Amino acid sequence: MGGAAKVGRELAASLRPQAEVVEVVFNVADGVDFPGLPPVSLDVAGGGGPADKVMNLARRVARTRRLKRTLGIDISISHLEGAHWVDVLSRAREKVILCVHGSTLHNGDIRGARGWLRSRVVMPLIYNRADRIVTVSRGIAAELVSLGVSAHKISTINNGFDLQAIERLAAKPLTDADARLFNGPPVLITAGRLAWEKNQAALLQVFAGLRRRTPSRLLIAGDGPLRSELIAQARALGLTVVEPWTGEEQPGDADVVFLGVQANPFRFISRSALYVMTSGWEGFPLALCEAMACGTTVVATDCPTGPREILLPDDPAPAGKLHAPEYTPSGVLMPLLHHPATFDRACASWVDVLSDLLAGSERRRTLADNARRRVKAFSQPTVTAQWENLIGRLTAP
Repeated sequence: MGGAAKVGRELAASLRPQAEVVEVVFNVADGVDFPGLPPVSLDVAGGGGPADKVMNLARRVARTRRLKRTLGIDISISHLEGAHWVDVLSRAREKVILCVHGSTLHNGDIRGARGWLRSRVVMPLIYNRADRIVTVSRGIAAELVSLGVSAHKISTINNGFDLQAIERLAAKPLTDADARLFNGPPVLITAGRLAWEKNQAALLQVFAGLRRRTPSRLLIAGDGPLRSELIAQARALGLTVVEPWTGEEQPGDADVVFLGVQANPFRFISRSALYVMTSGWEGFPLALCEAMACGTTVVATDCPTGPREILLPDDPAPAGKLHAPEYTPSGVLMPLLHHPATFDRACASWVDVLSDLLAGSERRRTLADNARRRVKAFSQPTVTAQWENLIGRLTAP
C-alpha cells in the first residue's frame, strides 16, 4: 500500500472505538494485501481510455451511493483525488470530508493544459462541495486556497504515528546476513517507492560523491517502476550493487544495497547513521517521521510540502527555495536536487553535510534526540483526538 492508503487504514482503526467504521476501496488488485479487517470492494477497475474512465467513474459513484444508502452513514471520509470525486458526487445527507495527502502545485503529474483544467477548475469545483477538507500539512492547505478552495472549509491535521509500535519494531533483531551490512562503514538509508517524485536518482549521485570522500554504504528500501533504471545508474557510477530480485546473496561489502519492500524497515533505519530523503515533492512524509521516531538523524530536501513543517514547525518560510543547508534542532533541511542549473552546487552541498555528519557522532546524537521529542507531536492519540473533535463538530445538532 502507498502512504495515503496506510494513513487511511490507521485512521479507520483509530476511530473504531467511537464509531462503526466501514472501509471501501474501488477494487482489490492482484497482490495487494489489506491486513486486518477486509475492506468492501466496489469491484470497479480503473485505467483505459477517456470513455472507459467516464464509465468507471459513473459505476463507482452509483455503487458508492447505494452503499451509503444501505449503511445509513453519517460521515464519509475519502482519501486521494479520485475518491474525492466519487465521495462528493455520491453524497446524500451524510457529511463529506476530503483528506488531501499531497501537493497539487508541485505534483509533476499535474501539468500542461489538462493539468491546469484539473487543478484550477475541476478540483475547486469538487472540493468546495464537501463539508470539510482536511490537509495533512499547512503547505497543502495554502495551495488549495490559492487554487480557489474555500479557506473556511479547510483544516490541517497531520498524519499520526503509533510511536510505541515503531520503537518495538525498530528493536527487532536482524538476521546474520542483514547484520553484516552494519559491520563495515557507516550506513545511510532511505525508504520509499522507487519513483520519480522520490528522486533516488539524485541520491545515488550524491552518494557517489560522498564515497569518494569517506567510506559509507547506502541502503534503499522499497520498490517501484524505476527499479531497473536505478540499479543500472548505480553501477554506471562505479558503485557495487546488490539487489534481492535476482536471488543473489547480500555481501557485506556492497556500496549500495537495494532491500526491496520490507515489512519492518525500522530495524534497518534505527541502526543507520543517517536517514536521507531527496524527494522533489511530498505531502506529509511518513518515512521521515518514522525515521525520527527510530532515533535516526534525518537529512531531507526542503521540498513542498511537509519537511519544513515537520523539522521547523514555527518557520513560515516557503519550501523548495533553499540554496544552502539549514540546520534545525531536529534535522537538516537541504536544497532540492532536480534543477539542472543548480544541481552541481546542491549536490556538493549535500556531500559536505553528509560527510560532516558522519564524522560528528555527537552532533548526530543531539539531532536524533531532538527529533524523537519533536515527533511526539504526531502521536496517534493526539491526531485521533483532532479527528474526533472535527467529526463531533460536523455531526453536532
